[in-house]
Amino acid sequence: MTPTSAPTPDSGLAQPPATAPAPAHDPWRAFSGGAARGPLAEVLALDDFQRLAARHLPRAIYGYVAGAAETNSSLDDNRRAFADWGFVPRVLANVSQRDLGTELFGRRYSAPFGIAPMGIAALSAYRGDEAMARAAARAGIPYVLSGSSLTPMEKVIAAGPGSWFQAYLPGQPERIDALLDRVERAGFETLVITADVPVAGNRENNIRAGFSTPLRPSLRLAWDGLTHPRWTLGTLLRTLADGMPHFENSFAERGAPVISRNVERDFSKRDHFDWSHIARIRRRWRGPLVVKGLVSPQDAALARQHGADGIVLSNHGGRQLDGAVSALRTLPAVMDVAGDMAVMMDGGIRRGSDVLKALALGARFVWLGRPFNFAAAVAGEAGVAHAIQLLSAEVDRNLAMLGVTRPAQLSPDFLMPRGPVPA
Repeated sequence: MTPTSAPTPDSGLAQPPATAPAPAHDPWRAFSGGAARGPLAEVLALDDFQRLAARHLPRAIYGYVAGAAETNSSLDDNRRAFADWGFVPRVLANVSQRDLGTELFGRRYSAPFGIAPMGIAALSAYRGDEAMARAAARAGIPYVLSGSSLTPMEKVIAAGPGSWFQAYLPGQPERIDALLDRVERAGFETLVITADVPVAGNRENNIRAGFSTPLRPSLRLAWDGLTHPRWTLGTLLRTLADGMPHFENSFAERGAPVISRNVERDFSKRDHFDWSHIARIRRRWRGPLVVKGLVSPQDAALARQHGADGIVLSNHGGRQLDGAVSALRTLPAVMDVAGDMAVMMDGGIRRGSDVLKALALGARFVWLGRPFNFAAAVAGEAGVAHAIQLLSAEVDRNLAMLGVTRPAQLSPDFLMPRGPVPA
């Protein structure tokens, strides 16, 4: 991807063309210095976006995205879980005709991964939800809009047709029904219900970094803005020029402004939400229904019993119950009870090798959040497109080295636990 346009105010980097070409799966490209030129040339892996975002974003915003709950135990274990598995590749297989395409709920996607829902993404990048939705749609992968987003869902589905919608719901049937009606009118086909937020996690990192909900103006935040002028000019001031951000999609009606003391009303009564509400939603929602935020095989069985078409195994990126098991560790046990449900997962995925380990253990699809948020912060839509290309190329290259041509050919036979071999 070769940047050709001039720098724009929403990032500190020159913007490559937004209509990026499909990933060129050339396994020898690294020998010639990679595909990108210009400012994005130094971004060779998803973790590079986080390093750049740490410089570009104010401490409060970066801390909100990067951090987790309490001791970060679950956040850290999400990465360790992948290191506990090693590949057992097969060789001398003809892998010249590789295809990353993956079918999910009757739709074919160009790769077995998508962009996970992330709240308040519009504070990381100017119109960040729309940037990620457009990049995903152009690359042929799904994007999930968070119910805690600051951009009206109608604008996001227009920017990225085929996007999914994720909801945080209270135990109030009338509010649930009204939101479902709005989501359906907007044109979303796939609904994701997040189940692991009955109360807010203990995110001490937010307090230490100076972030709060509602967002409270302070001298500390003002200094943060002054010392990060590219973010202030390119994201904050442009966002405020469009009007004070509100929580737009928590309910059928517009929510409170991000600085309002009434913002907590958008997060109330979630501890009333239970499986009976899932059953009610299943009766009303005609499209694919996905339950996200479970790690228990027992809950996976209940999701299947209540009519879910799919589940996303997740500990919320370590942002809820600190110490919760990683999705990868519980994936094999969940597969035993999942039946024909589409089992997906998120948490700790940063490389193509991570994607393939999850698929080999049974996941049909995986999701990434923070890396794409950081990519949008650093370089807008072009950054997200570059991140998609990087990950697609890694998945393709590693498929070849494993000796297979399609994700569906993977199985546990391609993995072995690392560590001492039992006697």
